[in-house]
Amino acid sequence: MGKSEFSATGVGIMRRLRSLTRAGQVRVVDGRLALLTSCGRVIDSAPAREVRVERPWFGSDDQAVIAFNDTRYRLRLGGPAAAATAPHVSPVRRLREAVGQAQAVG
Repeated sequence: MGKSEFSATGVGIMRRLRSLTRAGQVRVVDGRLALLTSCGRVIDSAPAREVRVERPWFGSDDQAVIAFNDTRYRLRLGGPAAAATAPHVSPVRRLREAVGQAQAVG
């Protein structure tokens, strides 16, 4: 993966109060962010320049709120897969950096 690319598995994805998946995927590839189910079906995707990554007001360090296509999604990025890839760096921070780099490139 290049510098602006990011991939996380085992991600909980919620829209409003509804859980879309408890084991989804988040990918930032080629300047595009995609949310996928555990089976690989696309939930939503958008160019990185249209994506906002925020920290929720209330929540743990492994949660993020992303907004694009007039929709807000709450992500829970923590879990064994995230801890195994980079135990000293927050997965939310890595997602923010990847989206920021993709926005700067494209």
